[in-house]
Amino acid sequence: MANYQELANLVWNVADDVLRGLFKPHEYGDITLPFLVLRRLDCILDEDGRKEKAISTYDQYNDKVAEELLPPIILKATNTSFYNTSQYDLSRLKADPNNIRLNFENYIGGFSQDVRDIIENFNLDRFIERLHNNNRLFIFCDKFTEVDLHPNKVDNHTMGQVFEELLRRFSEMSNETSGEHYTPRDVVRLLVSLLFAEHREDLSGRGVIRSIFDPCCGTGGMLTIGKEYFREHINPDATIRLSGQELNAQTYAICKSDMLITGENPGAIRHGSSLSNDQFQTERFDYMITNPPFGVSWKSDEAAVKTEAQNANGRFFAGTPRSSDGALLFLQHMLSKMEESGSRVGIVFNGSPLFTGDAGSGESEIRRWIIENDWLECIIALPDKLFFNTSISTYIWILTNRKSVARQGKIQLINAVDFFDKMKRNLGDKGVFISDSYIRQIAELYTDFEETEHSKIYPNDFFGYTKVTVERPLIEKREILGAAQAVVVRDKRGNPKPDSALRDYERVTLTEEIDDYYRREIKPHLPDSWLDRKKDKVGYEINFNRYFYQYTPLRSLKEIADEMLALERKSEGLMNEVLGL
Repeated sequence: MANYQELANLVWNVADDVLRGLFKPHEYGDITLPFLVLRRLDCILDEDGRKEKAISTYDQYNDKVAEELLPPIILKATNTSFYNTSQYDLSRLKADPNNIRLNFENYIGGFSQDVRDIIENFNLDRFIERLHNNNRLFIFCDKFTEVDLHPNKVDNHTMGQVFEELLRRFSEMSNETSGEHYTPRDVVRLLVSLLFAEHREDLSGRGVIRSIFDPCCGTGGMLTIGKEYFREHINPDATIRLSGQELNAQTYAICKSDMLITGENPGAIRHGSSLSNDQFQTERFDYMITNPPFGVSWKSDEAAVKTEAQNANGRFFAGTPRSSDGALLFLQHMLSKMEESGSRVGIVFNGSPLFTGDAGSGESEIRRWIIENDWLECIIALPDKLFFNTSISTYIWILTNRKSVARQGKIQLINAVDFFDKMKRNLGDKGVFISDSYIRQIAELYTDFEETEHSKIYPNDFFGYTKVTVERPLIEKREILGAAQAVVVRDKRGNPKPDSALRDYERVTLTEEIDDYYRREIKPHLPDSWLDRKKDKVGYEINFNRYFYQYTPLRSLKEIADEMLALERKSEGLMNEVLGL
């Protein structure tokens, strides 16, 4: 099988040779990636005479059946999930260079509807005229016929890697954040290994059917790797159904083409915003995985999201986060699609969903809803510099509505920040990767479900607190019997009025009685204070670093002084060398 790096280099060189000077570098990917898809489809249709079967079947039935009945007839005759009834492909276009433009349109128009949808979302039309007018369309078609992408030479896994590598390179050329388009495969492998770790006894044998869904599916890497992992490590005979939705038109087109090429159902990959245009409203899934964009505004979805948040049966009724970061909305979206019989959810977050927002805020209310429903199973802190477009701290959350008995009412935290190997060279911001051995170690920490140096287990209410309001009386100076005196201002009922300038707040963990806390921690220091319990607010946050903090004792003064003297002696020696003394 071909090496994906070699293939990516070959395609990259074709793009650079033909497009340089005519297009800007940031446009290369928009032109090259759809041609890569077309070449792959041509190579598949070349096998077993599928293209000729499609053409002959079309000619046989075109005038005999209704137009909408023709596609299934051709698909059945060719035993494929797509077809092309044109006389042309990229190779055959070379036979008539004088009519390349017209014949190219005929070629694209001959594809089945799913392929035409893919090409339309690549938005290739806007470049074809410029290629043709500058005599590059024929050359570009010709160059791509030199790239052998037949499945016997390039398997589906390698083809996916080629897509991702080229997308990363083209994104870097245009100063885009390539990490928005797909997730590094080591992170995906870790995620799916955790997702499938529980209830494995239910997944063996024949007749097992499971569904995997990704609401931000990008190029589809999480879906395909999820299926590969399931087949390799859990049940090779299982039927796995893949579904996904993607907002970005180009990555949607890549994902759908990958599904088409690999024999999956391309109709289960849909285009649009999962937040404001849920195209799987009535569907439920066994497994859900995603890496939503970090810190991205959801203002374009705001009207639809807030309207649904008013509906007690809507996806977002528990709360909405601040408009600058919609990550938690995607998690709510996934949780709304859990099967009653039990689903498992894996999602990649930055640190914000752990602690952003005070008690009563949208973020805190979402955390409260999740934890009080006992859905949060485990959070894993990942190494820094794992992603192509960011070096910030990231975390995997595992959630389920079918916890094992041992996990019920508890949340496991795993600190895996040191579980990495360094890469030989950085790819964007990605400087480290999680090797297979580290993936196994993390998975073992998870499945062992024991307290260790790297694993902590806490009851759900450990992460909750009540934010209480501490009031103090409003005091005014008044002249009484000719002398100035401090007087507590009272309302009509004789109760002291609070002084808003002196108002304060305390967080009391849910594991402690508030009155006991007040008598012990507040009353001795503020004897005139009281708690306004009508203003109590319950909040939840997960301060991950605090739970794994290890105290490092300060060095002694003697140790510091000895080190300073040693440095001073070393500097004197260097100076003497310079002066030749």
